[in-house]
Amino acid sequence: MTKSEINKFRDILEAKAAELSEVVRNRDGIVIEKSPDALDEVQHAAERELAIRNLDRESKLLAQVRGGLRRIEDGAFGVCLHCEEDISPKRLNAVPWTPYCISCQEQADRNQEMGVEDLEEMLVTAA
Repeated sequence: MTKSEINKFRDILEAKAAELSEVVRNRDGIVIEKSPDALDEVQHAAERELAIRNLDRESKLLAQVRGGLRRIEDGAFGVCLHCEEDISPKRLNAVPWTPYCISCQEQADRNQEMGVEDLEEMLVTAA
């Protein structure tokens, strides 16, 4: 991968990290609101649950983006962490923070659906 391509991905990842950091800092949606109306309480609880799930999802994505930036600094960007093959440029353009090639990611997704939690364990058993 050329230096200009690496710089392009660094810029993309830094912008995404800044965007996600701002979203993660905003925790107004998870504040507990009290209401005398039981129906309003249920509505607030549902909205809070949705906000918590969104915050969790964005936090995980931020960790993945920061991981991509670390791999750029380490010189390992664009190489699958499991099989150590190059990740296709098409995949990197679509998901620049991805640590896995499409094959390893598909295997990880299948194993996650089956309830295997530890990514390294599932990739080892898949190999």
